[in-house]
Amino acid sequence: MSEVEIINNFVIKYKSLKKEIAKVIIGQDKVVDEILISVFSGGHALLIGVPGLAKTLMVNTISKTLGLDFNRIQFTPDLMPSDILGAEILDESRQFKFIKGPIFSNIILADEINRTPPKTQSALLEVMQEKSVTIAGQHFKLEEPYFVLATQNPIEQEGTYPLPEAQLDRFMFSINLTYPTFQEEVDVVKATTSNITHDIKALFNAEEIVEIQKLIRQMPVADNVVEYAVKLVSQTRPFEDSAAEIVKNYVEWGAGPRASQNLILAAKTHAAINGKYSPDIENIQAVAEGILRHRVVKNYKAEAEGVDINAIINQLM
Repeated sequence: MSEVEIINNFVIKYKSLKKEIAKVIIGQDKVVDEILISVFSGGHALLIGVPGLAKTLMVNTISKTLGLDFNRIQFTPDLMPSDILGAEILDESRQFKFIKGPIFSNIILADEINRTPPKTQSALLEVMQEKSVTIAGQHFKLEEPYFVLATQNPIEQEGTYPLPEAQLDRFMFSINLTYPTFQEEVDVVKATTSNITHDIKALFNAEEIVEIQKLIRQMPVADNVVEYAVKLVSQTRPFEDSAAEIVKNYVEWGAGPRASQNLILAAKTHAAINGKYSPDIENIQAVAEGILRHRVVKNYKAEAEGVDINAIINQLM
């Protein structure tokens, strides 16, 4: 198939994919979209939400519809790097044998990543960046596609190890998971308190997803769109001449070049799922909040006055 035909086919399959996920996940349409954009862009996502909002079920369902392997790691204060990466053991013939840890999967749900100390956090984040593991002199390449979804509980911060800004920057998206609407919660309660089960079909496979990721990277982007993305990111930096007044007043530190790269990649994927062959400024604006909200650090004045980071980002667009 030509590249145009692949995009057209992708649009049809993406709509079917959303319908398949909706059999199990009620509502949360924007959250599902941002997770899928991360997957098809080849990035990772940080999901922020209180307990009981079906984060694990959502990731498990998405992995099934994509035809990918899925592992969940529950992060705890005593979790060690070897618990997630794997370790060497002595086998029956008294030879060292490497046993792979749960990190070796296509989709990883890193549940409550801020509950584990920095040593274990950094082990996971190194894997995210390099997509490989080196243990005891052995180098293991992880299978593509590789996607990490880390979760954080925003209301329970006692006894946690918050991710520093440099590590947060490794995540393509920061996704806010909110409570369902009244009707959505009614539908959830009905669906989860009965014997009704749904068969989830795999509509993609690993090879198809890797091909789509490559095609999205090949998608052309007009210079004015790239310049808009870079300008938007530079405006979040309070010490830049181009910074808006709201940024100078309420922002301690702005986003770096990785934000510009991720804006373009995510905009390409957003364009592809909507049947466009090249992203425009509207596609940049559609993904900007999720890309920038964890990269722009508010100052004390913003915290004291209750200024929302999304409000700052929206004023820049």
